[in-house]
Amino acid sequence: MILVTGATGHFGQHTINTLLAKGIAANEIAALVRDENKAADLKDKGIQIRVGDYHNTSSLSAALQGIEKLLLVSSSDLNERLTQHQNVINAAKENGVKHILYTSIDIENFRDSAIPLVSQIHSDTADYLRASGVAYTLLDNTLYADLVPMFAGQNVLETGIFFPAGEGKTPFVARSEMAEAAAVVLTTSGHENQEYAITADTAYSFGDIAGFISSITGKDVNYYSPAKDEYIAQLVKVGVPEGDAAFFAGFGEAIKEGQFDTNRSDLAKILGRKPLGLEEFLKSIYGA
Repeated sequence: MILVTGATGHFGQHTINTLLAKGIAANEIAALVRDENKAADLKDKGIQIRVGDYHNTSSLSAALQGIEKLLLVSSSDLNERLTQHQNVINAAKENGVKHILYTSIDIENFRDSAIPLVSQIHSDTADYLRASGVAYTLLDNTLYADLVPMFAGQNVLETGIFFPAGEGKTPFVARSEMAEAAAVVLTTSGHENQEYAITADTAYSFGDIAGFISSITGKDVNYYSPAKDEYIAQLVKVGVPEGDAAFFAGFGEAIKEGQFDTNRSDLAKILGRKPLGLEEFLKSIYGA
């Protein structure tokens, strides 16, 4: 029995759909959700619904009974993320789960990055998982290609790209292919106590991305990389909360520093094929 956490989120849903496409029976897949009402589509597919809360250890213990493999999709609650992850790992160990996969991050330096609140929690979770004694696989994900439109802005065709990423490059991967990689690891052998870089073979800058969008749309899209403070001030000016603006700016700074350009990739090996290129992905967004 396989259990996927965060099952109503994009990553969890993509993983479950890939498992089904690979021929895993629906009744051999369980979905951990906080609100059963939000999992109606999964239930209709025959997926077992397990209700559990990362803060409620008894609910996690009940949800993990009979589970052999667990995909722990990282929590979106940055303030409580590490504790939540530890609660899931503890419950898994207590219930005899044999293999835990964790969606971490592929970054050059976990301890010294422009996004320490993100990178440090992933590092601490990975250390905790390694020390648990349960067989593990770390899926070190690069940034989702799906985030490019958010970083580029809604009016990119009119105003260009305004993002403090300098000339830094990122090996973006579509979230669906990251989820596919997780499904492959869940359904094949030999992945115990391994760490994989879920990244593309080629990294691109936002200058490259502006060029791709220009080519796809036939419109001139320019890229301007402001100073971090200028970027935050501009976002605040248009109504973005300052904390959120600073958070986005941190990702820009990390890209600028080359933190995601790690020159390592295991994705093609796991998928058994070359992943979708960034330009092809962007065509699905801007080519309509």
